[in-house]
Amino acid sequence: MSNSSTLDLIFRTARTHSYWQKKPVEDSVLREAYELAKFGPTSANMCPMRVVFVKSKAAKEKLKPCLAEGNVEKTMLAPATAIIGMDIHFFDQLPKLFPQTDAKAWFKDLPENILEYMALRNSSLQGAYFMLAARAVGLDCGPMSGFDNAKMDAAFFASTTVKSNFICNLGYGDPAKLHPRNPRLTFDEACKIA
Repeated sequence: MSNSSTLDLIFRTARTHSYWQKKPVEDSVLREAYELAKFGPTSANMCPMRVVFVKSKAAKEKLKPCLAEGNVEKTMLAPATAIIGMDIHFFDQLPKLFPQTDAKAWFKDLPENILEYMALRNSSLQGAYFMLAARAVGLDCGPMSGFDNAKMDAAFFASTTVKSNFICNLGYGDPAKLHPRNPRLTFDEACKIA
């Protein structure tokens, strides 16, 4: 059984925002969104997503040179930006996250490019869960990939095994500045039941 207003909130009427009301995003709301998103499933419960929430003026200035030109203004004006990262060595947490067996042994000796592929797929899932959770707690989202990953990694994940995946501006969107929603593919255009 579905709750129509909840489905509207997280899917049907939710939009990607680029313009923001001048209203701060409280740390407690970011924490609440993460605490919901963390329950979404990943392969072997690997949970590779790592997030940096950029809110302070100093952190925004560090973020700015990483952004593609067309994303600077909307990101600088957003009350918060989540840098959705992925820990390539996610397997280090598997003794805690998958205690039923030695799951770390499944991954620790794999080539780095395979680990990165696994981390990318699963952190992308987690990033999507996070956006749905953010919408569920009342935030609007503006996800994007227009940035320099190498600069982002150097600025925010230096000396770690974390790499950037995508970013998502967060706040309370200005509905007056939304353009009409773009079309989506129909079920028959995108799906097949075999």
